[in-house]
Amino acid sequence: MTITALTALAWTLEDPARARRLLDLTGLTPETLRAGAGDPHILGAVLDFLAGHEPDLIACAAAIGVGPADLIRARDELQA
Repeated sequence: MTITALTALAWTLEDPARARRLLDLTGLTPETLRAGAGDPHILGAVLDFLAGHEPDLIACAAAIGVGPADLIRARDELQA
């Protein structure tokens, strides 16, 4: 699940507006993301961010070759 979440994080950060929204809504900073890229809580927060905006969830899933439900499942496993 970590690989899926890291791939979703990379996709999220590809778009500057989406990256800014991630930081604004989660309270994360670029430094926190860099330092915590392997942290299940940070990765779960990224997937939670995507889950909160269905168009991004669907677009991310399609771009990284998984289903939206796979992203939700990864989030749930990371936050367990």
